[in-house]
Amino acid sequence: MTATIAPAVGRDVAAGQPRPPRSRLTVVELRKLVDTRAGRWLLVAIGLVAAGIIALQLAYAPDDEQTFANFFVPSLFPVGVLLPVLGILSITTEWSQRTALTTFALVPRRERVIIAKLLAVVLAALAAVLVSLAVAAVATLIAQATGGAGTWRFDGMLIAHAVVLQVCTALIGAGFGLLLLHTPLAIVAYLVLPIAWSILGALVQPLYRAGEWLDTNRTMEPLFTAEMTSGQWQRLAVSLLVWLVVPLAAGLVRTMRQEVT
Repeated sequence: MTATIAPAVGRDVAAGQPRPPRSRLTVVELRKLVDTRAGRWLLVAIGLVAAGIIALQLAYAPDDEQTFANFFVPSLFPVGVLLPVLGILSITTEWSQRTALTTFALVPRRERVIIAKLLAVVLAALAAVLVSLAVAAVATLIAQATGGAGTWRFDGMLIAHAVVLQVCTALIGAGFGLLLLHTPLAIVAYLVLPIAWSILGALVQPLYRAGEWLDTNRTMEPLFTAEMTSGQWQRLAVSLLVWLVVPLAAGLVRTMRQEVT
């Protein structure tokens, strides 16, 4: 007989038992990010791709372009593509591996678990920015030692923009995971839908103008620079409303109501 847990209820596992603090739940969810084979290999892939891009720059970029800023910005690209997949896995593995049955039995307030998962994803995104900074720093030291420019001059707004970029992309992935609760489907939807929208915007003239507000590939592009205008921030906010807020909200409703079997 298959056990079933009904949608979220508002009581603890045992009467009188104190609820686990949110910090403990977040630590548990952070550990889950690396407990699975897929999560570990994804983190390894992110590090290897970022290191590979830096190595190519050290080998082939002109000496005057081997600067801290020029090492930091390209390292954000692979992380920005692969980190959302980690966000998806943080949500969907509970359902694909049937551990949600245990998780929601121990913590029946599902919203607490979901918030902890989202906090873990945000912390992973912040850690990714720190890793990019560390890789860029090592590359700059190597450039100095091998005759490159090795310039450390850097606009601090690039770090703020990198944080916005990585946190938002990771949460977009988590939103798709919450909405679909199926790993392959969520990954395909995350990768294909924005690309399809970009292609349609390029081919269909009436959609080109809308793409300036809804295509995250275009609205996030200014985040790779140190300056953004108010109009660019507005377009970014609208695109995030569509691709981040709506999937997160709809996914939260679905996850709260979904039966766990």
